[in-house]
Amino acid sequence: MRLALLTALLTLSCQGFAAPAPFFLWQSKLDGALSCAQTSPGDGWLRRGGPFRDAGCRAAY
Repeated sequence: MRLALLTALLTLSCQGFAAPAPFFLWQSKLDGALSCAQTSPGDGWLRRGGPFRDAGCRAAY
């Protein structure tokens, strides 16, 4: 019983360390268009900046 309670408390306390994934500025190889995303939009994109805290790629860490 104590082990189950300890495991539950440790599991719940670890959630306090979670943070959102950072955003990066991506540039298209095809036409140079810019996109702000947390993951790569695909093979035709190059990472140009980041990490950023917001989805507009304006607030840097």
